[in-house]
Amino acid sequence: MGQDAARAPAAVKFTFVHLLLYCFVLSLVSVAFGQSAQRCAKCGEWNRPQKPFRIFGNSYYVGTHGLSSILITSERGHVLIDGALPQSAAQIANNLRALGFHIEDVKVILNSHVHFDHAGGIAELQRLSHARVVASDWSANVLRSGRPGTGDPQYIRGVSIAPVANVGRLHDGEAIRVGEISIRAHITPGHTPGGTSFTWKTCEGPICRNMVYADSTTPVSSGAFRFTSSRDYPGAQADFEKSFAFMETTPCDILITTHPEASLLWERLEARGKGTFPDPMVNSRACRELAEHGREQLRERFAEERRKQSQKAN
Repeated sequence: MGQDAARAPAAVKFTFVHLLLYCFVLSLVSVAFGQSAQRCAKCGEWNRPQKPFRIFGNSYYVGTHGLSSILITSERGHVLIDGALPQSAAQIANNLRALGFHIEDVKVILNSHVHFDHAGGIAELQRLSHARVVASDWSANVLRSGRPGTGDPQYIRGVSIAPVANVGRLHDGEAIRVGEISIRAHITPGHTPGGTSFTWKTCEGPICRNMVYADSTTPVSSGAFRFTSSRDYPGAQADFEKSFAFMETTPCDILITTHPEASLLWERLEARGKGTFPDPMVNSRACRELAEHGREQLRERFAEERRKQSQKAN
């Protein structure tokens, strides 16, 4: 008993110190959680469950209601584009199973751009599938570190993601092949410096379609970032123009965008369900219309930045 009494002050001190440490850590977690919740006010809506469906041929929508994820299948393995949010990975894997496929058969995972709402689930999807992850040079660096990349217009309030292991690098115009699948990567920067779009051809019987998975063309930023004069991303305007030119010229029968509403996916799916003919998924002008809308958004953004700069100067 004497020995226990002698230890008592040390035990009390130990408990008190750890209590202070616990409270400090808890406060940090609370702040971080509050910041993440603020940054992700749309996550609940983005992550709404979505029944998977065939887009055309061997191409399927397996994402959430608010964030696209595309599966392209073959007998020798599959390709998955984008992983949505960290909490979306299980839903994507279950969507594959609902269609009769298995996440373990995904051989390659591709990424449009490295924001947490499109790349956040990739690490977990890679763990489930053991797939090879491939991305543009800039995006590959961010995927490996898990931290927002300098030059990203949304860098200031960027959200970290789980780091991804063994990320390969792709080049502009490179074809990624799995079995009979051949998907071509097109670097379409602007929204981020490493943005990438993907094209492939898929067939149903004698009818073949040019598929385009288009990265975002919106000039969205955080903090005080300015597209008209950024030291971290001085080539933003030229990069956007490169991406618009690609969208205007690439063969494009069926367009899917990173956020499905940007290409009116749900309206087209509803019309298809009503038996509308010809197939409302097909619109050969869709990519050009996306480029036109992106250009208009960029013009408005430039005008806003110049107006604010003029007001500041006066």
